Amino acid sequence: MATGDPAGLQVPYQDVKQRNKPLVKGMAAPELAAIALDATKMLDLCLVKPDRIEAKRIVTVLDETIAKLEMSSLIPHIINSLDRFADMLGPEITDSLIEHRKLSNEMEHLLGSSAEGDTRRAEEQRGCLCLLEQRLKCSLRTVLRLLLANPSLCQALKYKAWVKESPAEAFIKAFGEFRNFMLERLLTSPVEEEEKIRFMQDVSLQVKKDTEVLTALQAELATATQAREEEIHKKDNTIKDLKTSMQGLAKDRAASIQQIEEEREKRQEEALRASQARRARLQRDIRELEAQLGALVMEHRASELALRKRKRRVEMEIVNWIQKYDTDMGEKQAEYDEVHAAYAEEKAQLALLTEKRALLLQECSQIEEERRTQQKKEEEALKELTTMTLAATRIQAFWRGYLVRSLFKSKRKKKKKGKGKKGKKAKK
Repeated sequence: MATGDPAGLQVPYQDVKQRNKPLVKGMAAPELAAIALDATKMLDLCLVKPDRIEAKRIVTVLDETIAKLEMSSLIPHIINSLDRFADMLGPEITDSLIEHRKLSNEMEHLLGSSAEGDTRRAEEQRGCLCLLEQRLKCSLRTVLRLLLANPSLCQALKYKAWVKESPAEAFIKAFGEFRNFMLERLLTSPVEEEEKIRFMQDVSLQVKKDTEVLTALQAELATATQAREEEIHKKDNTIKDLKTSMQGLAKDRAASIQQIEEEREKRQEEALRASQARRARLQRDIRELEAQLGALVMEHRASELALRKRKRRVEMEIVNWIQKYDTDMGEKQAEYDEVHAAYAEEKAQLALLTEKRALLLQECSQIEEERRTQQKKEEEALKELTTMTLAATRIQAFWRGYLVRSLFKSKRKKKKKGKGKKGKKAKK
């Protein structure tokens, strides 16, 4: 259902003003006027929600009214196809729709027969018509209440039973625009209204300026068009002159082509005679060269025979050298194998000795480490012994000094007591 949610975000009018502010300079006055009229309707009314409780209630009532209008526009189509929608609607809604259809048929019958009869009869029909109208309204409210109580059913009916270009669609659309207008009026404060008026004045001023600029541009365009037409006329005259000159050039060209053809035929005859003479000379040279070729072939055959004999002799020498090389390489290979075997044996011995040396080095390092540790312990013990000896010496010296001081103190006390006794005796 098309009900409005009262909680949401507000879009300030200043943002809309900033979105509508840039106008393309030089546009037509009707287009600018249309933009100026649409500039105040750029609020996304689906996202704008009022804050005040009264405004929320008003928008909610309008949204519910739109939903009821949409469902009311679907009821005639549903009644006409009631068998198709019976399973979807359920027994209670189906019974209400059947009752509504009966009342609608009675209303149509009364409206059809209201023109016939006398005045008394007409008054009775008007009374029945009023009563039937009240019952039809109650029936419609009941059907709407049952349908709107099930939002999922409403959505399904809108999807399946919606009729394009229905008579109520224009009214619903107009009522939706009225709802958007009311929402915009509720959201617009006096300050925003003043800003909107100032904005419209600015837009009108901008439209006026753009119209003046457009008029000036149209005048410039007319001037430029006239200058262009004059230039085209001049170029047409130039083209005509060029065509006339081209016709004269075509005649001259035909005469020059004929003269060139005659010169070409003469040159061709001269070239043919020169070619025949050169051909005879070349044939004579060919015969002389063939005779020289025969003599050279005989001479070269004799030298080729000598070279072939020499080649066989050299090949025999090469074969002998290869055999000698193979023998020497066999001996060298045997010697290399012996040396390699000795090298492998010595390498194995070296590996054993290296392992033994590594073990000995490890043992030696361990022994040296133990010696260093032992020496360090001995040095620490010696140092501790020296420290303890020095401490014992100092303790003994301190003790001796203490004994001496104690001895002297006891002697002084005894001397003082002896002197005191002698003084008392003298007094007595």
